[in-house]
Amino acid sequence: MKRLSGWDAMLIYSETENIPTHTLKIAVIDVSAYAGEFTFDVFREMLQRRLHRLVPLHYRLLEIPLRLHHPVWLERSELDLDCHLTRLRAPAPGGRRELDQIIGEIAASPLNRERPLWHMHFVEGLAGDRVAVVAKVHHALADGVASANLIARALDPNVIDDDLDPPLPPVSTPGTGELLRAAARDHLDQLRQLPGLVRATAAGVSRVRRRASERGPQPGLARNFHAPKTFLNHVISPGRRFASTSIALSDIKETSKRLDVKINDLILTVTAGALRTLSLRYDGRAVEPMIAHVPSTLNADPNRLTGNELTALNLPLPIHVSDPLDRLRLTALATSLAKEDSELLGPMVEQSWAGYLPPIAQPLFHRMARRGARNTMVNLVVSNVPGPRQRSGLDGALVSEIYSVGPLITGSALNITVWSYVDQLNVAVLTDDLTVRDPHEVTDAILAALVELRTAAGLSEELTPVRSALSYV
Repeated sequence: MKRLSGWDAMLIYSETENIPTHTLKIAVIDVSAYAGEFTFDVFREMLQRRLHRLVPLHYRLLEIPLRLHHPVWLERSELDLDCHLTRLRAPAPGGRRELDQIIGEIAASPLNRERPLWHMHFVEGLAGDRVAVVAKVHHALADGVASANLIARALDPNVIDDDLDPPLPPVSTPGTGELLRAAARDHLDQLRQLPGLVRATAAGVSRVRRRASERGPQPGLARNFHAPKTFLNHVISPGRRFASTSIALSDIKETSKRLDVKINDLILTVTAGALRTLSLRYDGRAVEPMIAHVPSTLNADPNRLTGNELTALNLPLPIHVSDPLDRLRLTALATSLAKEDSELLGPMVEQSWAGYLPPIAQPLFHRMARRGARNTMVNLVVSNVPGPRQRSGLDGALVSEIYSVGPLITGSALNITVWSYVDQLNVAVLTDDLTVRDPHEVTDAILAALVELRTAAGLSEELTPVRSALSYV
């Protein structure tokens, strides 16, 4: 058994009918060079051969009796592959919009907690001799970095069923007594660690306050816990809509180099520009910074396949600023200050306190998800995850694109996840079915904001076509 961390458990407790907390990982595969027909059965056989290397896919969630502690993973559970694979066909003409519509429908339904928390959809009928694999993985199982590592291992052409010893047999479900004894031991460990955590937290808070006093006022930046009311913030509906676009990584690097900023600051600035356009369209105004919840990894180990080892920064996005270069300056400043505060507080403090979240908090999360009160902490989630640097292939079937997107959170109907892959920067957008008329309005606004920033930097407004990406036919 393996105890869920506080972050992992919170993603279980906060899941509701209208806010499932799984992530989506999408691989578009060019099968034109595959020797034969790349069918659903072929993919199933390839996955079957690799399952012994994808250990977290065997994990099954076990609740603790009376909710006396966080759940545990039963690490070697029975796995019926037929219950985790679905075959779909995209409607004609099988372009990006058709695939995006299917992905939105897949995102809307929660995973079955009686089985390991993942499901894959094999999508046929795409233009350009392509198929797609849409993997739905519960966020409690893996964060962005762990998911990227899982994908890399799943697509590794060298992973075959005779490269390791045979997999260990499944284990039986532990009894109530064993679960309760393990919970008691973990609680005792937590009690021993609590005084040290309190001291570390107090020292960290003191450092942050002292540094904030030294900095003085920061005009143009929003205060914490003051997310404005916007068209994004309302009770989330159960429906989901998805949109994607692919940007040449060379354009991003060129822009970053010209403006002498980090790529992450560039992405956040472009996001702020897109949100300004959308706010003017849907709210009729853009007068206050929006607050973005930006996850950041604490463990980038390429061998880590499970768990959420991250912290998060709540950053003001200056959508109220019309000049793109001024937006960039404020965004870079906000990021710098937030990172400094996180280091002063201690990157592990939030994650450590999450471990003390009581399981009885679950009904509170459910009430919050149904309430009409707006989220005063954040307006949206923005995530930037470095994906595989080498192109993956399976016996001649080449992975041409990879996308990822996380869940929506209570009162915040937009998640923008950026995932790099070889020479691409791939943008995925998830929203509900109430917030925008077409989710591609968001990706279009992101592209327009990038062009606006490049023009202001004296670069070409023509973006480099990503010829390997699925088209909008």
